[in-house]
Amino acid sequence: MSAMRKSHLVGALLLVASLLAPSAGAQVSDLSKYPDFSTGQWRRAEGGGPRYDPSKPPRRGQQAPLTPEYQALYEANLKDQAAGGQGLDQTYRCIPSGMPRQMAAGFPWEILISPHTTHFLFEFSLHTARRIYTDGRDWPQDEEPTFAGYSIGKWLDTTGSGRFDMLEVETRNLKGPRTFDGSGIPMHEDNATVIKERIYLDKANPDLLHNDITTIDNALTRPWSVAKTYARQKRVKWHENLCTENNNHVVVGKDAYMLSADGYLMPVRRDQAPPDLRYFKQPGK
Repeated sequence: MSAMRKSHLVGALLLVASLLAPSAGAQVSDLSKYPDFSTGQWRRAEGGGPRYDPSKPPRRGQQAPLTPEYQALYEANLKDQAAGGQGLDQTYRCIPSGMPRQMAAGFPWEILISPHTTHFLFEFSLHTARRIYTDGRDWPQDEEPTFAGYSIGKWLDTTGSGRFDMLEVETRNLKGPRTFDGSGIPMHEDNATVIKERIYLDKANPDLLHNDITTIDNALTRPWSVAKTYARQKRVKWHENLCTENNNHVVVGKDAYMLSADGYLMPVRRDQAPPDLRYFKQPGK
């Protein structure tokens, strides 16, 4: 082999070695340090339907600490729902439920952990997936608000075992409209909500996942803290669950209607007027 050819070969090998070797500042990932959140899928452990505080009954039984202004909005919302309307809950239009409501886990969800981001993926409307950044970043200054918000997390070793056992999360930068649950418990229209979570496996039963949530919102007289529990389903079964498919709700202007089984528009309230047909040619005119 000529000296020139040998020199080229050595140079090529050094280049390949430099590309494969980790850089001096690169963090070596050890996924064994993380708790087993990712096996199986998670479902709400409590019965009685999804709600913000699973320890209390739904609707007024939630005893939401609302300001007088937002309590009045909630009462008007309940009256509208009793008459056949949707009140303040806009999810019937396939608007995402957003945070913190989506953590009520009405449908299965899974957790995927990587060294820099933890993903929460939900069976219902996957566009509501959460990305929880755990790479030490600061809050962005120009990020577009979303229904799920922007989440920054930190893994904690609370026992000194050398392994992480808790994910601490804060979520901001949310958009609306959002409600705490399907009964329409309102959140403030300023969308200045801050949500704090502490997520960890049950020490006695690793197939139970706890989420202690505190919501700070200007519709509330104080921070509202609740404890949620999810049960691990080891037999994983996913369905394609899309809100827009076969949705029989129709909104015309500011009014909500329904599509009947035979495809015709029908009212949702007693004596509800039909929609404004000003842009349609009327029979006999």
